[in-house]
Amino acid sequence: MRATMGLIRSLVIYWRPGRQRGLRRLYSAFVGPGDLVFDVGAHLGDRTAAFSSLGANVVALEPQPDVLPWLRRLVGQRPGVTIRPEAVGRESGSAQLAVSEATPTLSTLASDWKDRMPQDNPTFQHVRWERSIEVAVTTLDMLIECHGEPRFCKIDVEGHEAEVLAGLTRPIEALSMEFVAGSLDVAIACVHRLEHLDSYRYNVISGERRRFVLSEWAGADEITSWLREGADGVSSGDLYARRTDAHTEQPSPDSEG
Repeated sequence: MRATMGLIRSLVIYWRPGRQRGLRRLYSAFVGPGDLVFDVGAHLGDRTAAFSSLGANVVALEPQPDVLPWLRRLVGQRPGVTIRPEAVGRESGSAQLAVSEATPTLSTLASDWKDRMPQDNPTFQHVRWERSIEVAVTTLDMLIECHGEPRFCKIDVEGHEAEVLAGLTRPIEALSMEFVAGSLDVAIACVHRLEHLDSYRYNVISGERRRFVLSEWAGADEITSWLREGADGVSSGDLYARRTDAHTEQPSPDSEG
């Protein structure tokens, strides 16, 4: 019952009316017809749907067995969408996924993140991870070998983002990575990994909004300092990165929250 209610909550949040329009507007600056996108941590596929609507081919990865039937139902029949029931990490194999039935978006492979977040972030005090399941794990390098190099990669994996990037040994054009207050060191580690691969510029979107926080895209040192200083109190959001020589444009502001 808790698992069902958790999924219903996700449906209400991520598939509410008007959300797809805002997502398309945001991502149109990064992807277009025929581009390849990796959606790592696809959950119920709202971002996959937006990428697909823009004409992109999408590889959507989601390891949670309770979530997968919904993901397939919502976006699995869309042209160009491939669903893979896997997590992504530093190396291929298998790993233990801690499952939060009431809040399935917080299920995670990052055991240290799970252990510290209830103490380091007040919004996690009532989160429970009731069980652990074994899931298959692939890497970004292996996905590229199989599907090709993506133009954009979205990573939302609850504290495991840096481990996902550890399995990437070549730069890709643009990415987004979730960050959460209480574990900003994970986002900093993501920046360090990307800079090891190439030179990137960075910006931030707060929560589920559609507007970039920074008026200008920042370099690695600037965004790292911003994160170390507490991210201006932003409780959660997405860190966007694009290669310095990429030609994506900042999307128009969207008033939707």
